[in-house]
Order: sequence, then structure tokens, then C-alpha cells
Amino acid sequence: MPEKEAKCMQEQTKLQPIPVKMYRTHDHLTVAAPMPGLEPEDILVEVTENGQLILHGDMRAALKHDKEVLLDEWSVGGYHRELSLPATVDGEHANVTYGNGVLVVAFLRSQEMQPALITLAKTGIAHGEYRGNIGGHLQD
Repeated sequence: MPEKEAKCMQEQTKLQPIPVKMYRTHDHLTVAAPMPGLEPEDILVEVTENGQLILHGDMRAALKHDKEVLLDEWSVGGYHRELSLPATVDGEHANVTYGNGVLVVAFLRSQEMQPALITLAKTGIAHGEYRGNIGGHLQD
């Protein structure tokens, strides 16, 4: 992954911070982070030996030059966030999902930190659902 690391360094000034939500149970630690507009293969998750979690998303296509930008408050990537994990985890056996623009990393807590470098494979198109309930009850 040296090419990705070099690209990350070049775009360091363009990277957006990622807000996260972290929660735990007695045997799991879960981190959720919005990273809208990316494809799964643009995302890299790393757990280091010293307990750092690194979330990175490469920038997707920028606006074409023939458009006049009137307001520019967000972009599709690049994203980057590093944070210390509050417990030792098994990075090798983490469950990582990306759907509807949200990355969710679920770890099993472990006696020792198990570092890992995780990339995602595309499994389908992100989707959402709306169910209106006009009188009566929902049908499954």
C-alpha cells in the first residue's frame, strides 16, 4: 500500500476530518463514521500495534471545469481520521461494513492488540428505505 500512503501524503491538505461514534459492550467495540460518496474500494481501515485506528477514504471525482461552483461546503472524500482505541481489539477478525455512506467497524475485544490493514470489497449498491404508515399498521 505504499502508493496509497504516498497519495495520502500528497492530499493531506485536502482531507476532511471524519466525525465518529464509538460505543462498546463487554466484548465488542464499534466505531461508526459517515464517509459519504465513496465506493467501498476507496476505503482503508487500519488498526496499528499501538492501538490507533486509522480510517481513510480516497477522494472521488471532482467537479468538471465547465461548471461554475456557486457554493462549495462539502466534497466526496478524501477523508482521514486517526484515533486511539480505548481497549485492545482483534483487528484481523473485525467486521467492516459500508452502506448508505456510513462505515461501521465492529471489533471483538481481545487480550492483545491484533493489528490489521483492511480493505473492503464491493457487495452491492447502497440503498435506503421509506415506509409510510397512513392509518393502520405496517405490512412486512
